[in-house]
Amino acid sequence: MPETPRATVAILTYNGADYIERILEQVTTQELQGSVEVLVIDSGSTDGTLAAVARFPTVRLHKIANADFGHGKTRNLAAELAHGEFIAYLTHDAVPVSNRWLYELLKPFELDDRIVAVMGKQVPRSRCFPLLKYEIQGVFAGFGPDFGTSIFYKDSFVQSEGVLNAIGFYSDVNSAARREFLLNTIPYRDVRYAEDQLFGKDLIEAGYHKAYAGRAAVEHSNDLTRAEYRRRIFDETVGLRQIGFLIPEMSGRDQLRLTIRGIAGDTLRILRDSDFSRKRKLYWLIVNPLYQVTKWRSYRSSTLVDLADDEALRADSLEHSRKTA
Repeated sequence: MPETPRATVAILTYNGADYIERILEQVTTQELQGSVEVLVIDSGSTDGTLAAVARFPTVRLHKIANADFGHGKTRNLAAELAHGEFIAYLTHDAVPVSNRWLYELLKPFELDDRIVAVMGKQVPRSRCFPLLKYEIQGVFAGFGPDFGTSIFYKDSFVQSEGVLNAIGFYSDVNSAARREFLLNTIPYRDVRYAEDQLFGKDLIEAGYHKAYAGRAAVEHSNDLTRAEYRRRIFDETVGLRQIGFLIPEMSGRDQLRLTIRGIAGDTLRILRDSDFSRKRKLYWLIVNPLYQVTKWRSYRSSTLVDLADDEALRADSLEHSRKTA
């Protein structure tokens, strides 16, 4: 009988030629006791993604129509197609930073059978605009240090929806789950957006545990223009509203306050940021405030839009614009 893989690495692709070859080079050379299966599910790429995948003969490729893609249902499909005990998920722009990435991502499962999902760290790319760079760094720093593993669960400490949402936070850009758990206990829900947040909340509320593995890092930050970033903020916020997260309407006054606060905070960070040359600092001191204006303008719009107005939701959606391009 063929050996059951220790893990299946599932990579969901759509026009991911910029990074897919680097990702496959990394995941096919991981240091792990036990075999690793690599599965790519492509949803209609028209760039060089498929040609790049073909250069790795050990990688399984499964194609679906673009119209059949769903953030939750395609991840469930990957679990059905996979053979590994665990399934690790990567998006087509998340590049593992070392050949120990998968080892570190799977290690927390050995600590407790109640740990059913693990989230790894994301490191922003060097060309990432400062607002997003500092957001990514701040979010993942809040989950714990790189030298340890953080475990999250629900108990009597959780007395509010806000605390529950914080404990349940989950990103499947770089993540892993017990495959049998996905197949037989709690699968991803088939929602338009924020399927990972809902999955994290579902498993926590059901009494299971999830972990954060800071050493299981990938390089990832969305390569977005300011116009695309505006639409991304809209999609993310509307997606959370659609799955039941309570997000209050934002006033114009709050929008202005948060914009000013964001510009001031980023300005100080840019001035102290040793990653930037003096010339690059000057550039970002001029350009980054525009991203703050864009962020909070779009966020306010997404809190005010009628969720029943499909035309308005499609008009400002990045995902819809990409599918119809």
